[in-house]
Amino acid sequence: MEKEAAAVMASLTVYLKLEKKTQTEKEEVFLEDVGKVFCTDKTALAKIKAIRVYRFREGSDSRCVVSVMKIIEEIQKLYPAAEVQTVGEAEFVLEWVKVAREKGAWVICKIVVVAMISFFGAAFTIMAYHNDIGLSELFSRVYTVFTGRETSGFTELEIAYSIGLCVGIVVFFNHIGGRRLTKDPTPIEAEMFDYEDTVENTLIDTANREGKTIDVD
Repeated sequence: MEKEAAAVMASLTVYLKLEKKTQTEKEEVFLEDVGKVFCTDKTALAKIKAIRVYRFREGSDSRCVVSVMKIIEEIQKLYPAAEVQTVGEAEFVLEWVKVAREKGAWVICKIVVVAMISFFGAAFTIMAYHNDIGLSELFSRVYTVFTGRETSGFTELEIAYSIGLCVGIVVFFNHIGGRRLTKDPTPIEAEMFDYEDTVENTLIDTANREGKTIDVD
């Protein structure tokens, strides 16, 4: 039995997939919290998943960058003969998030304020743009050309334009209330993904440049 166990350990292959960024509410972060681990030996798998990656402390930085080399080092402390195959990121950002439990009324107030700011801000932007390009004068000229009459103010053109503007915004942002029109990501989601990716790459590059990455000696 001992020879069989030694043979299994000698042929142990561990597959490791780490995400570029992991957010956690835990002070102690283990390997199973930051990525996917797979190997055929279930006992070894449980021990590897339980490897502590980092411990956050009060007053310390809430973010750190960890190298996959450090993870491999910790795995091979448990199983020196293990072969580790990485299929994910070479370095990843670990962020300690403290979730504030707020009351419902306060959350609703914040949602209302943000919605009002967004609504009036967008409305002002559209009106300022229309004023800059002289949209009212343009509609008046188009109406006169096609009907031969002078406009008395609000016409069918303004109504059609307003409806088209609303429909265009809904289609572009791919949302009606809380429902999506399609399963594709919205433009805002795509921009946020690009922004987050840029921030994560910057954090990793900065940590490497300043020598703050948690890595092997």
